[in-house]
Amino acid sequence: MSEKEEQDQAMNDGPSKPAMREALVAAAFELFLERGFEQTTVDDIVSLAGVGRRSFFRYFPAKEDVVFPDHERSLAEMTEFLDSGTGEEDPVKHACDAARLVLRMYAEQPSFSVQRYRLTRKVPGLRAYELSVVWRYEHTLAAYLRGRFAARPDGPLRADVIAAAVVAAHNHALRTWLRSGGESDWVAEVDAAMAFVTATWSDRPADRGAARPGEEPEDEVVVLVASRKAPLWRMVQGIESALGGN
Repeated sequence: MSEKEEQDQAMNDGPSKPAMREALVAAAFELFLERGFEQTTVDDIVSLAGVGRRSFFRYFPAKEDVVFPDHERSLAEMTEFLDSGTGEEDPVKHACDAARLVLRMYAEQPSFSVQRYRLTRKVPGLRAYELSVVWRYEHTLAAYLRGRFAARPDGPLRADVIAAAVVAAHNHALRTWLRSGGESDWVAEVDAAMAFVTATWSDRPADRGAARPGEEPEDEVVVLVASRKAPLWRMVQGIESALGGN
Protein backbone atom coordinates (compact mmCIF):
# COMPACT_ATOMS: atom_id res chain seq x y z
CA MET A 1 0.00 0.00 0.00
CA SER A 2 1.44 3.41 -1.01
CA GLU A 3 1.79 6.31 1.41
CA LYS A 4 -0.95 8.19 -0.46
CA GLU A 5 -3.29 5.19 -0.14
CA GLU A 6 -2.54 4.96 3.56
CA GLN A 7 -3.33 8.64 4.05
CA ASP A 8 -6.61 8.26 2.15
CA GLN A 9 -7.50 5.25 4.26
CA ALA A 10 -6.61 7.08 7.48
CA MET A 11 -9.13 9.78 6.56
CA ASN A 12 -11.92 7.35 5.79
CA ASP A 13 -11.30 4.30 7.92
CA GLY A 14 -13.51 5.22 10.91
CA PRO A 15 -15.47 1.95 11.19
CA SER A 16 -12.60 -0.12 9.79
CA LYS A 17 -10.09 0.93 12.45
CA PRO A 18 -10.90 -1.98 14.77
CA ALA A 19 -10.68 -4.38 11.82
CA MET A 20 -7.24 -3.09 10.84
CA ARG A 21 -6.07 -3.22 14.44
CA GLU A 22 -7.28 -6.80 14.77
CA ALA A 23 -5.62 -7.71 11.46
CA LEU A 24 -2.28 -6.39 12.74
CA VAL A 25 -2.62 -8.37 15.99
CA ALA A 26 -3.56 -11.54 14.11
CA ALA A 27 -0.65 -11.16 11.68
CA ALA A 28 1.77 -10.46 14.51
CA PHE A 29 0.80 -13.54 16.49
CA GLU A 30 0.86 -15.76 13.45
CA LEU A 31 4.47 -14.70 12.85
CA PHE A 32 5.45 -14.83 16.53
CA LEU A 33 4.27 -18.42 16.77
CA GLU A 34 5.88 -19.37 13.48
CA ARG A 35 9.23 -17.56 13.71
CA GLY A 36 9.50 -16.35 17.28
CA PHE A 37 9.06 -12.88 18.73
CA GLU A 38 12.65 -11.70 18.37
CA GLN A 39 12.89 -12.94 14.78
CA THR A 40 9.74 -11.08 13.67
CA THR A 41 10.03 -7.46 12.59
CA VAL A 42 7.41 -4.76 12.23
CA ASP A 43 8.00 -4.90 8.48
CA ASP A 44 7.13 -8.60 8.54
CA ILE A 45 3.90 -7.88 10.41
CA VAL A 46 2.68 -5.09 8.13
CA SER A 47 3.62 -7.11 5.06
CA LEU A 48 1.48 -10.04 6.18
CA ALA A 49 -1.37 -7.73 7.21
CA GLY A 50 -1.18 -5.89 3.87
CA VAL A 51 -0.72 -2.40 5.32
CA GLY A 52 2.13 0.08 5.68
CA ARG A 53 4.39 0.87 8.64
CA ARG A 54 2.47 4.04 9.45
CA SER A 55 -0.66 2.00 9.96
CA PHE A 56 1.14 -0.17 12.52
CA PHE A 57 2.51 2.74 14.52
CA ARG A 58 -0.86 4.47 14.43
CA TYR A 59 -2.12 1.72 16.72
CA PHE A 60 0.97 0.40 18.48
CA PRO A 61 3.97 2.45 19.67
CA ALA A 62 6.26 -0.59 19.58
CA LYS A 63 6.28 -4.27 18.67
CA GLU A 64 5.75 -5.25 22.33
CA ASP A 65 2.47 -3.32 22.42
CA VAL A 66 0.88 -5.58 19.81
CA VAL A 67 1.21 -8.46 22.29
CA PHE A 68 -0.93 -6.56 24.82
CA PRO A 69 -3.45 -4.74 22.62
CA ASP A 70 -6.31 -4.69 25.11
CA HIS A 71 -4.72 -3.42 28.31
CA GLU A 72 -5.25 0.29 27.66
CA ARG A 73 -8.98 -0.32 27.31
CA SER A 74 -9.01 -2.59 30.34
CA LEU A 75 -7.14 -0.05 32.48
CA ALA A 76 -9.57 2.67 31.41
CA GLU A 77 -12.55 0.46 32.32
CA MET A 78 -11.02 -0.33 35.71
CA THR A 79 -10.43 3.36 36.43
CA GLU A 80 -13.98 4.24 35.39
CA PHE A 81 -15.39 1.47 37.60
CA LEU A 82 -13.37 2.61 40.63
CA ASP A 83 -14.50 6.20 40.09
CA SER A 84 -18.14 5.09 39.84
CA GLY A 85 -18.30 4.18 43.53
CA THR A 86 -20.57 6.12 45.84
CA GLY A 87 -18.10 6.17 48.71
CA GLU A 88 -20.41 4.00 50.82
CA GLU A 89 -19.30 0.63 49.44
CA ASP A 90 -16.60 -1.50 51.02
CA PRO A 91 -13.39 -0.19 49.40
CA VAL A 92 -11.68 -3.59 49.54
CA LYS A 93 -14.58 -5.33 47.82
CA HIS A 94 -14.84 -2.52 45.27
CA ALA A 95 -11.15 -2.91 44.42
CA CYS A 96 -11.63 -6.68 44.09
CA ASP A 97 -14.60 -6.16 41.78
CA ALA A 98 -12.46 -3.85 39.65
CA ALA A 99 -9.83 -6.59 39.35
CA ARG A 100 -12.51 -9.00 38.11
CA LEU A 101 -12.93 -6.78 35.05
CA VAL A 102 -9.34 -7.49 34.03
CA LEU A 103 -9.74 -11.25 34.25
CA ARG A 104 -12.97 -10.99 32.29
CA MET A 105 -11.01 -9.23 29.56
CA TYR A 106 -8.69 -12.24 29.31
CA ALA A 107 -11.63 -14.66 29.37
CA GLU A 108 -13.33 -12.91 26.44
CA GLN A 109 -10.60 -14.28 24.14
CA PRO A 110 -9.38 -17.53 25.71
CA SER A 111 -7.33 -18.78 22.73
CA PHE A 112 -5.55 -15.46 22.31
CA SER A 113 -4.93 -15.15 26.06
CA VAL A 114 -3.44 -18.64 26.28
CA GLN A 115 -1.22 -17.99 23.24
CA ARG A 116 0.00 -14.75 24.78
CA TYR A 117 0.72 -16.46 28.08
CA ARG A 118 2.82 -19.11 26.38
CA LEU A 119 4.63 -16.50 24.31
CA THR A 120 5.49 -14.27 27.27
CA ARG A 121 6.90 -17.27 29.15
CA LYS A 122 9.46 -17.70 26.37
CA VAL A 123 10.51 -14.07 25.85
CA PRO A 124 12.19 -12.27 28.81
CA GLY A 125 11.53 -8.87 27.27
CA LEU A 126 7.80 -9.56 27.15
CA ARG A 127 7.78 -10.71 30.76
CA ALA A 128 9.38 -7.42 31.76
CA TYR A 129 6.83 -5.52 29.68
CA GLU A 130 4.02 -7.47 31.30
CA LEU A 131 5.31 -6.55 34.76
CA SER A 132 5.14 -2.88 33.80
CA VAL A 133 1.51 -3.39 32.77
CA VAL A 134 0.71 -5.13 36.07
CA TRP A 135 2.32 -2.24 37.97
CA ARG A 136 -0.08 0.19 36.29
CA TYR A 137 -3.07 -1.82 37.49
CA GLU A 138 -1.65 -1.96 41.01
CA HIS A 139 -0.88 1.77 40.96
CA THR A 140 -4.49 2.52 39.90
CA LEU A 141 -5.93 0.37 42.69
CA ALA A 142 -3.59 1.88 45.27
CA ALA A 143 -4.55 5.42 44.25
CA TYR A 144 -8.25 4.60 44.73
CA LEU A 145 -7.64 2.95 48.11
CA ARG A 146 -5.44 5.82 49.32
CA GLY A 147 -8.37 8.14 48.72
CA ARG A 148 -10.74 5.87 50.64
CA PHE A 149 -8.33 5.38 53.55
CA ALA A 150 -7.16 9.00 53.69
CA ALA A 151 -8.56 9.51 57.20
CA ARG A 152 -6.66 6.54 58.68
CA PRO A 153 -3.18 6.98 60.17
CA ASP A 154 -2.09 3.83 58.33
CA GLY A 155 -4.01 4.80 55.17
CA PRO A 156 -1.14 4.93 52.65
CA LEU A 157 0.43 1.71 53.93
CA ARG A 158 -2.89 -0.09 54.06
CA ALA A 159 -3.79 1.04 50.54
CA ASP A 160 -0.50 -0.13 49.04
CA VAL A 161 -0.58 -3.50 50.80
CA ILE A 162 -4.20 -4.22 49.85
CA ALA A 163 -3.62 -3.16 46.24
CA ALA A 164 -0.68 -5.54 46.05
CA ALA A 165 -2.81 -8.30 47.60
CA VAL A 166 -5.62 -7.76 45.08
CA VAL A 167 -3.19 -7.93 42.16
CA ALA A 168 -1.42 -11.01 43.55
CA ALA A 169 -4.75 -12.82 44.11
CA HIS A 170 -5.96 -11.83 40.64
CA ASN A 171 -2.74 -13.06 39.04
CA HIS A 172 -2.98 -16.36 40.92
CA ALA A 173 -6.49 -16.91 39.54
CA LEU A 174 -5.43 -15.80 36.06
CA ARG A 175 -2.37 -18.09 35.92
CA THR A 176 -4.43 -21.03 37.19
CA TRP A 177 -6.91 -20.49 34.37
CA LEU A 178 -4.22 -19.95 31.73
CA ARG A 179 -2.29 -23.06 32.77
CA SER A 180 -5.45 -25.05 32.22
CA GLY A 181 -5.44 -23.86 28.62
CA GLY A 182 -8.45 -21.66 29.37
CA GLU A 183 -10.51 -24.73 30.26
CA SER A 184 -11.05 -24.23 33.99
CA ASP A 185 -13.84 -22.14 35.49
CA TRP A 186 -12.33 -18.65 35.58
CA VAL A 187 -15.31 -17.25 37.49
CA ALA A 188 -14.78 -19.76 40.30
CA GLU A 189 -11.04 -19.06 40.29
CA VAL A 190 -11.40 -15.31 40.65
CA ASP A 191 -14.27 -15.60 43.14
CA ALA A 192 -12.11 -17.73 45.44
CA ALA A 193 -9.13 -15.39 45.08
CA MET A 194 -11.11 -12.22 45.77
CA ALA A 195 -12.98 -13.83 48.69
CA PHE A 196 -9.61 -14.52 50.28
CA VAL A 197 -8.61 -10.85 49.97
CA THR A 198 -11.87 -9.46 51.35
CA ALA A 199 -11.91 -11.96 54.22
CA THR A 200 -8.36 -10.94 55.12
CA TRP A 201 -8.49 -7.16 54.70
CA SER A 202 -12.06 -5.90 54.81
CA ASP A 203 -13.21 -3.91 57.85
CA ARG A 204 -16.86 -4.65 57.13
CA PRO A 205 -18.29 -7.33 59.45
CA ALA A 206 -20.12 -9.09 56.63
CA ASP A 207 -16.88 -9.50 54.71
CA ARG A 208 -14.63 -10.30 57.63
CA GLY A 209 -16.92 -13.16 58.57
CA ALA A 210 -16.81 -14.62 55.06
CA ALA A 211 -15.10 -17.96 54.74
CA ARG A 212 -11.72 -18.15 53.05
CA PRO A 213 -11.43 -20.66 50.21
CA GLY A 214 -11.33 -24.16 51.65
CA GLU A 215 -12.66 -23.08 55.04
CA GLU A 216 -16.06 -23.55 56.63
CA PRO A 217 -18.06 -20.34 57.25
CA GLU A 218 -17.74 -19.00 60.78
CA ASP A 219 -20.74 -19.55 63.06
CA GLU A 220 -22.75 -16.42 63.83
CA VAL A 221 -23.46 -15.50 67.44
CA VAL A 222 -26.92 -14.15 68.21
CA VAL A 223 -27.62 -12.45 71.53
CA LEU A 224 -31.26 -12.19 72.55
CA VAL A 225 -32.40 -9.90 75.35
CA ALA A 226 -35.82 -10.89 76.76
CA SER A 227 -37.80 -10.74 79.97
CA ARG A 228 -37.76 -13.85 82.14
CA LYS A 229 -41.55 -13.82 82.00
CA ALA A 230 -41.62 -13.83 78.19
CA PRO A 231 -43.14 -17.02 76.76
CA LEU A 232 -40.81 -19.40 74.96
CA TRP A 233 -42.58 -18.90 71.65
CA ARG A 234 -41.80 -15.17 71.78
CA MET A 235 -38.11 -15.91 72.39
CA VAL A 236 -38.06 -18.31 69.45
CA GLN A 237 -39.80 -15.70 67.34
CA GLY A 238 -37.13 -13.16 68.31
CA ILE A 239 -34.33 -15.55 67.37
CA GLU A 240 -35.98 -16.33 64.02
CA SER A 241 -36.34 -12.63 63.31
CA ALA A 242 -32.65 -12.02 64.09
CA LEU A 243 -31.68 -14.84 61.72
CA GLY A 244 -33.81 -13.53 58.92
CA GLY A 245 -36.57 -16.03 59.38
CA ASN A 246 -34.37 -19.09 58.86
